[in-house]
Amino acid sequence: MKRIVVLVIVLLHFVQQSETQGLQRCVPKPNCTECMKSPGCAWCNQMGFLKPEESNERRCDTEESLKSRHCDKEKHIINPEPKMDELKNNDLSQGPYDVIQIKPQNLKFKLRVGVPQTFKVSFKRAEGFPIDLYYLMDLSFSMRDDLDEIKHLGQDIVATLGNFTKKIRIGFGSFVDKVALPYVSQVKSKKKNPCPSRSTTCQPAFSFQNILSLTENAGDFKKEVSRQAISGNLDSPEGGFDAIMQAAVCQDVIRWHNVTRILVYTSDDTFHIAGDGRLAGIYEPHDGKCHLNGNNTYDGTKYDYPSIGHLSRVLAANNIQLIFAVTEETVPAYQALSKLIPQSVVGVLKKDSSNVVQLISEAYNNLSSTILLEHQGAPQGLDVAYKSHCVDSAPWRKSGECMNIKIDEQVDFTVRLNISECLGKEREFHFKVQGISETLKVAVETLCDCDCGEREESSPHCNNSGTLNCGVCSCDSGFVGQKCECEQQKGVASLDTSCRQNNASQVCSGHGHCHCGVCTCQISHSGTFCQCDDNNCPRNNNMLCGGNGNCNCSTCTCWANYTGSACECSMLTDECETEGNRHCSGHGQCECNRCHCNQDFTGKHCSSIVNTCQNYKKCIECISEHKGSGEEVMRCSKDPPCHSAKFHYIEQEELPCSTDALMYEVKPSPDGSILVRYTDLPRSIDRTFVIIVSSVSGIIVIGIAMILVCRLLLELHYRSEYRSFINAQKDSKWNEANNPLFQDATTTTVNPMHFEDD
Repeated sequence: MKRIVVLVIVLLHFVQQSETQGLQRCVPKPNCTECMKSPGCAWCNQMGFLKPEESNERRCDTEESLKSRHCDKEKHIINPEPKMDELKNNDLSQGPYDVIQIKPQNLKFKLRVGVPQTFKVSFKRAEGFPIDLYYLMDLSFSMRDDLDEIKHLGQDIVATLGNFTKKIRIGFGSFVDKVALPYVSQVKSKKKNPCPSRSTTCQPAFSFQNILSLTENAGDFKKEVSRQAISGNLDSPEGGFDAIMQAAVCQDVIRWHNVTRILVYTSDDTFHIAGDGRLAGIYEPHDGKCHLNGNNTYDGTKYDYPSIGHLSRVLAANNIQLIFAVTEETVPAYQALSKLIPQSVVGVLKKDSSNVVQLISEAYNNLSSTILLEHQGAPQGLDVAYKSHCVDSAPWRKSGECMNIKIDEQVDFTVRLNISECLGKEREFHFKVQGISETLKVAVETLCDCDCGEREESSPHCNNSGTLNCGVCSCDSGFVGQKCECEQQKGVASLDTSCRQNNASQVCSGHGHCHCGVCTCQISHSGTFCQCDDNNCPRNNNMLCGGNGNCNCSTCTCWANYTGSACECSMLTDECETEGNRHCSGHGQCECNRCHCNQDFTGKHCSSIVNTCQNYKKCIECISEHKGSGEEVMRCSKDPPCHSAKFHYIEQEELPCSTDALMYEVKPSPDGSILVRYTDLPRSIDRTFVIIVSSVSGIIVIGIAMILVCRLLLELHYRSEYRSFINAQKDSKWNEANNPLFQDATTTTVNPMHFEDD
């Protein structure tokens, strides 16, 4: 078990080391360009490096292997190393004029296919970074109480966000729904006043209006919002997706700056999604462009509602963080939506929006505490993985994420790049933190070309019949071979024809190379057509030909004293010999220098008997039945297995086997016979008598013991009582004074018949 644990630990360590160092096994390729695409490979362009029978693939191997085969590393080994250049790597800072939140800013990589490269990315959110907050409000009729509350919140929102930064700009927009059936009534009076009751006045419905572009003046927010009136529509879901799309893509109209961008979306109902526009006959998908007219209003009757995926991409591309401030009954729907839109959070809005300021503050904290690093525009074939240092033992993931990060806390990520195919030219892509406009620009190019110098045509190395490039000859027409030394005969389609056996489809049986019409076999193969596999003979004990012969064309040629298809059978008999030069104790046959025992015998030399007591019990019972006379013993030994046994009676002795009358043992003799010794059972004892006597004796002994114990206890009690009586008598005191209760007689009576003597 300890070995298994150690082996597992070693394997895990090797896998981890392979991941970090990009160790991969080289797969040889026939030319230098293909070799550079094989991870871990290098190319040797040294002339004369290959043996005559070797293929060009042998030039492609690991650098260590090429050096061990005496290829000059300094001059002839081509193995370009991956490289990273830091084009811009300024330190993180949060000065008033130069804010740097991501480091480095510009990198360039030269990558080898399949060889990963890692680098470190650091991020620290700048404290006091300016904020643009655009308030997008649902003005459907159910939000009439909220509008009254919002009119007074501009200054409060600015004051609250002032805890995070001193530079804040605020804007306001509103939405209802598409002005078309079945969303908005098309009755003329209802279009003019969509309120449910005629006693209430509402403004006509609209898809989206930009009321106030982003401004530093909170007073303008209050003034413009105060002018707004509630509107209304027919169905419950609202056209919020149209409004979010226009607020995100109309950069110039909304006046977004290159700062932290926050879009606050308030509503008390759910939303229409892509496809709902078909109810009104609107089929054309949204094009993701700004369509505000001169009145800063969006007419939503041309395009369908945006899809969630489209909306998510637009928000991410414009670095806009979204806060959903919605009432409690719609929270589950918006939480599900938030999971599909990065850098978005959901907050519970009170019925009258009185807690919107607190909600914005909490949501901003939540957005700021989550750092999500991701890439955009990576070329095809480039795998990008992230490891976050804010989590111990974090695995490689598709994006880097850290949570619960403070405003001025630095977080670090390790990024791994691994290219799987060659790029035609240098490609550029970007890394960014969601919600932050700063980016890390990364340029990558692949090292897939070999710098071998100029090509040499009609090279002497190629027998003047080919072009030399990277140590390899590209032969002219009519010539083949490693050095173009083989001239192909006219009328013969290929020199490979003479290397095929019986017009087989494979040259040299697939186990060698055809050199000038002659097969050059691989190490373990032989024969004219490499048809013999000298490593494919039968095995014994996991050894070819049992280690007792040679493999010739898939057949074992055994050494002296060995035979069998795998030379597994020794013709010697020394392992079978026992005392007296007998084989297998006379109870088996010696085959391949091993004993094969007869029935009822076992052991290396067949010297042990199987189930001795049971097999010879009938013989002993027969002897016991006829009282062991010599003639009867002879008669009992005629039946198997007794016929091969010799019986001997011995005096009283303890033996391992027994019947009702005799004890016995069975042992093989050195001469090959079976010796059976037997004796009488020890004289039996009347168990009934023993039980009765033992029981009566036990009862008597127990009775006497109980009587003695009782008599002893009684004697002790008597003695204790006597001592108590003596002590009480000694303590008694007799008082001789007159009894005060006794009085003498007061009457004297005289018997006249009695007279005293004088």
